[in-house]
Amino acid sequence: MKWKAIVAAAALASIALGSVVAADGTHDSRIGMMKKIGGAAGALGAIAKGDKPYDADIVKASLATIAETAKAFPEQFNPQSDKGDAEVNPKIWENLDDFKAKATKLSADAETALAQLPADKTDVGSTLKALGGACGACHQAYRVKKD
Repeated sequence: MKWKAIVAAAALASIALGSVVAADGTHDSRIGMMKKIGGAAGALGAIAKGDKPYDADIVKASLATIAETAKAFPEQFNPQSDKGDAEVNPKIWENLDDFKAKATKLSADAETALAQLPADKTDVGSTLKALGGACGACHQAYRVKKD
């Protein structure tokens, strides 16, 4: 049981640290934030697939990470910081309100899931599918795929 508390504490600490580290609006900070979301989604995916047992603390920490990171993510974008960033679609500047709305939706969806905590691996899978749809909508519109 002690390891669960350590894992949950480490996940929550990474949220706080990530918010401080990622506040500079650079390409590297955005990549760091995306990796945090990806790591949290990976933890949820392992539970949904049955690779890891259901653990409410891990689910809570993962959903909190996604919610907080998605909320802060849009503020990391500004036209001056993205010169030469091959992954940022220039359309983002024409549709910044839509971009921010998509990030807000991801954050709100994660907060809703956190409030109605998924109770088992099936619920975690359904939640992950909804969150993945929100992530995908933004990626399709505003991310340039690497070769």
